[in-house]
Amino acid sequence: MAPSTVLGSSLTPTQNNAFQQSRSISSPEGVLGAKDGLYPPSRVGKDGRSLSNTSIGFGLRGASLAPFGQPPGSFSSDMRSVGVPRSGTPRIDLGGYVNRDDGREEGGTASEIRQAEFRDKIKKETKIKIGSENLLEALASKNAKQTRDQRLKVESELNSSNRKIAELKSQLEEEIQRAKRPATPNKSRLSSLFRGSPLRSPSRAEENGPAAVSQDNELETESPTYVLADILQALEMEGMQPDYYVERANSLVELFKRHPTLKYDLAWSIFGLRIQMMLLSDSREVVAAGYRLTRYAIADRKSLQTIRELHTDELVVLSLVKESKASIEREQALKFVRAFLDVKDGVRELSNAVVRTVVSVAEHYEDRLRSMGVLTLVEILIREPSLVVNAGGIGSLTDALAEGNYHGSESLVAAFLHLLDTPHHRKLLRSGFELEAAFSPFTDPLAVHGHEEKLRTNARSIAAMLKSWPGIFTLSRQNFMSIRSLLLSLYYPAPLARDIVLELVFDVLHIKPPSWSSSFLAGRRLTTYGRVANLKAESTAYQPRSDSDEGSSLFSLVGHYTSLVLAVLIDCGLLKALSDLVEDAIDFTLRRKAILLLGEVMKLANHSLPSTLSADLQILPRLLAAAAKEDEDSFSSATGTVYQIDSVNRTLYRSGLASRAAEASTAGAWEVSNIPKLAESGSTKLSVEMDDLQFRSLLLETQVLNTVNYLKWKWDLINDLVDGPLLNPKRLLEAISATKFLKRLIGFFRPFKYRFSDIKSTKPNQRYVRTGCALLRTLLKSAEGTRYLAESKLLRQLAECLAQLDRTSGLTSESPLFSPYRVTETLTGGYFALLGVLSSDSQGLLMIERWRMINMFYHIVELRNRDDLVQVLLGNMDFSLDSHLRVMLSKALTACPNSVRIFSTKLLRKYATRKPQESTSNVANSGDAEWAIRLLVTQLYDPEVEVCEVAVQILEEACNQLHYLEYVVRCRPALDHLGEIGAPLLLRFLSTSLGYQYLDGLDYITQEMDDWFLGRNDSYVTLVEASLSRALLEQSERPMSGFDEFFQRLNSGMVPPHFYRELTRTTEGCELLKQSGHFDDFVATIQDFWSESEDPETMLKVKGCLWAIGNVGSMELGAPFLEDTDVVTWIVKIAVKSEVTTMRGTAFFVLGLISRSLHGTEILAEHGWDTAADTLGQSLGYCLPPNLGVLFSLDLSRPTLDEPLGRRTVAVVPKATALEDDPINARILGLIVDLGNTVLTKRAATDLHIIKSKKAENFSQIPLFRKVMRVLEDHTFRLPVRRFVIDLFDKSVMRHIVLEDDASSDEDLDGEQA
Repeated sequence: MAPSTVLGSSLTPTQNNAFQQSRSISSPEGVLGAKDGLYPPSRVGKDGRSLSNTSIGFGLRGASLAPFGQPPGSFSSDMRSVGVPRSGTPRIDLGGYVNRDDGREEGGTASEIRQAEFRDKIKKETKIKIGSENLLEALASKNAKQTRDQRLKVESELNSSNRKIAELKSQLEEEIQRAKRPATPNKSRLSSLFRGSPLRSPSRAEENGPAAVSQDNELETESPTYVLADILQALEMEGMQPDYYVERANSLVELFKRHPTLKYDLAWSIFGLRIQMMLLSDSREVVAAGYRLTRYAIADRKSLQTIRELHTDELVVLSLVKESKASIEREQALKFVRAFLDVKDGVRELSNAVVRTVVSVAEHYEDRLRSMGVLTLVEILIREPSLVVNAGGIGSLTDALAEGNYHGSESLVAAFLHLLDTPHHRKLLRSGFELEAAFSPFTDPLAVHGHEEKLRTNARSIAAMLKSWPGIFTLSRQNFMSIRSLLLSLYYPAPLARDIVLELVFDVLHIKPPSWSSSFLAGRRLTTYGRVANLKAESTAYQPRSDSDEGSSLFSLVGHYTSLVLAVLIDCGLLKALSDLVEDAIDFTLRRKAILLLGEVMKLANHSLPSTLSADLQILPRLLAAAAKEDEDSFSSATGTVYQIDSVNRTLYRSGLASRAAEASTAGAWEVSNIPKLAESGSTKLSVEMDDLQFRSLLLETQVLNTVNYLKWKWDLINDLVDGPLLNPKRLLEAISATKFLKRLIGFFRPFKYRFSDIKSTKPNQRYVRTGCALLRTLLKSAEGTRYLAESKLLRQLAECLAQLDRTSGLTSESPLFSPYRVTETLTGGYFALLGVLSSDSQGLLMIERWRMINMFYHIVELRNRDDLVQVLLGNMDFSLDSHLRVMLSKALTACPNSVRIFSTKLLRKYATRKPQESTSNVANSGDAEWAIRLLVTQLYDPEVEVCEVAVQILEEACNQLHYLEYVVRCRPALDHLGEIGAPLLLRFLSTSLGYQYLDGLDYITQEMDDWFLGRNDSYVTLVEASLSRALLEQSERPMSGFDEFFQRLNSGMVPPHFYRELTRTTEGCELLKQSGHFDDFVATIQDFWSESEDPETMLKVKGCLWAIGNVGSMELGAPFLEDTDVVTWIVKIAVKSEVTTMRGTAFFVLGLISRSLHGTEILAEHGWDTAADTLGQSLGYCLPPNLGVLFSLDLSRPTLDEPLGRRTVAVVPKATALEDDPINARILGLIVDLGNTVLTKRAATDLHIIKSKKAENFSQIPLFRKVMRVLEDHTFRLPVRRFVIDLFDKSVMRHIVLEDDASSDEDLDGEQA
């Protein structure tokens, strides 16, 4: 008899072409989900309403079903349906409870995605803010009356942007803190978890009030084992509604969350039976709940093996091939597969049948789960490459890389790069050219137009390749053919593609566009927007500051790698392509961007490349040749280009000066007030010496004497007067006694005038703060000015406003001047910048003490709810003079909340790392820094680890100067309690004989040497490679302040401290290293295993030895070790002959370390390697071979394989059909095999339908079904074909297989046939 039901839906004539490529099996929402790869599915019922099957677990009822930020592979934490099915029965609410942190349930990626979304919004609002500030700055120079309305609109938009940025930063910080919380809920959260239990709705819990809470407490006291047994017994009930089973399954999931160890004691004989019954249910929601419950019951690999014995492999295959309307079941099935990857060695429990099905999902373009299928294959490829290769998944991943529709392209590229590193894994790839698929959109003119997102995705993929050793070695084949084709795409007249390629070059060379680049690209003159005083403090990645400072031991691996990439791009014709683009480009913005890039490339080449490679680049032979032509058009174009490049280079030089000066200033909330200090060294526009008539005319021209409206005052002229003529005591006295100029100017800043204090805090309005700071500095430089300032009402009123914050003063106000809103939104916070100017002068300190402001400062620091005010106060004070302010700072360092202690510790960097000035004695300057060092040493004992970490970082930087290093050693800090955090500082102590003796007395050196020799060398390799990877990919995990950015720039991509490098800084250390014989052991290891390419542990050992030798060789005292062993020859041999790309890269970096010493440079010169040097002739540590072909001589050609990987021979199927006694079954198997042939597909499907209609009983046979599943496992079929094949069989077949009653079912079928 014919079966009444089949797997899926009953077949109709319209389903004959169900597996054709042209048919779409998902709704438009599904296509969108497939594109993003992170959205839950939705389906549309007959009435047109969306019947979505899933939603996020911590959202409110009725909320969005697919909030952005779901973790990859998790889709949703709970399954909840809010629609109504066709039967009219309400769908099950699988959501457990509200306000639950389920982002960690599926991995940390949900939090990372939400953080990325917040950062994108902050970036967008920041651009709007900068644009508004620039417009206000332009309007400030125009007539105030004519531009009043426009200015008000811009200020309103600016205030809105500031509020949004503040809110987004607050939300981002909350998200970061939430992500740091432990995933296991503590005891205090148990009641809230129970209140959200699906056993009782939140609304009823609220209605019950205290009774509900008491009931929850009773539930908490129940034994989890008893609750588990009770729920399992409830699941025995048959014939209940789907809601019943889903709610019980959710209750079990909540139980597993609260008691993670419970899953280790499961009785699988009972629990497994309940799981099987749920997975065999006709309800999709019940099946999905079964997968979710099984996923939470996974404990280890043994539990995976037990789960597989429940026939979950076949069930997962059946679920994944279903149509899109079963999206909730398919999602949970795929999440169940991904759960195997979270268990140690769990990937080895994935069957080939399951992986083949995932491959078919990843191949199906219209499947909304395609992106997650690709991600799953990527993770499997990294853990077990042969599994994906044998399943034929490499082609699917290559197609996803070429199409550019997969948004996680970097992770996809990383998987291929993992295989391309070693020759053993390279053999798994069919052609070895898989990565070059990402270049196809740029080299295909038809693929350029209208595919911007695709091009950008592929550009990110190419950038990831060029930022890794396997990638750049793979792209070096055939003389860098792929890179040359990419640069040749600049000649194709497609502005979009050209612009993306230019941005790609900016990215791979780590060139950060300067702050004035947007103005330059918009066509504005650099003379207007490139003034040093207005440049934003930022530095490019290749500035030589970190490498060339005296005493600095930092070596930038990113800079060395970037120099190699630059040499490759120049060798492939980058300069020629940019020069031609500048001459031919019609788009002026694109032309200016090419000019900017050309200038940056020339600057980078001059700094990073050896002179033998960079000398000929600076003259730009093509442009100069064009300028020498008699053709008027080419002459004008070439000369204009040369002029613009020269202008860009001059502006880049000035911005570099401003960047380095700004880095030395204090990073406070009002650090813009420090900018005039930078301008003091330069010449002012007005001379200090001028006649009376000219001075009086300038005073009148400022409009201060004509009107009290500050908007009509010429503030630029006022600032020039303050920094120029008023420095003359005679002119200052005249301005005080003969005019009202200073009276009105000081009156403008008085708090109770509410003029300065009511101005909105915007970038253009910071000029008032700058002028005020300059005015106070000018007054403090003369006796008359000091007397006038002391007698003015400004300081008295400021003291009164500060007293409003002092609880002991007795003064209160309903609207204090320094309220949180006014400090944030207005220039009120600028008063602390004025007080900071006073704190930098001894006379100013006397004024502060006269009005008892010091006492008020002490009490402000004690405020627990005004961290913002405390940070503004501390950030603007000058602690250079020995005064009560240092005591206040010491109090903030020890008695304030964590955020203030961290901020105060960072403030000490300015004083602890200050270099002695030539004009003063070293003793005085060293004493000026010693107080800061003492405070930093005290911070090493802070209970907050982050405070200790910041203190260690600053002390480590201070130790770059020998005198400060010796003083830190004399302080004898105890760092044992810090562990790895304090290790870098202890290593720096080895740099001097005094530190060596101190550590030797603690028996630290011998213990540390044994630790490094026996294991720390290997862990050092992981540390270096992780640091380099973070620096190259530039993935920031959290928003950073100026100090955080400095520390990240200081440490990221740099060579971490190494014990043997610090040991060889002293003669005592070199003698100890020689006696230990460790260096000879390192050399012997390299000589014995330099060609190792199979054993990961041996390769790690060789890398550790390479880094140890490189760090020793970077010191001048370590040169004899290199000469005596001739180890450089072996390192060069590894760099040019090793079969492992990362091994070659390690040798390349080690050669750069060796080139930092004079003897190392000479040894490398003997081997033909050139080294880049600065203007003083000192080596930068960037060495390159004269011929890049020597370094990129790796043979990546693959041997011919007898049998293609990923496919079994077709001979298996005839053998299987030959063993089949029943000719009809043999025919069915043969037709199913033919479905994989696109030529025979239609005919095979028709014949199978005919057999189905005549011999339906054959499709109820369990042995045949098993053989068909084996065929599907051994062959590559598209997803619709797999669905079509499985839908041919009766649904009861799977039930018989799962419940293992094959024998009884066979007897029944035989009786029916008789």
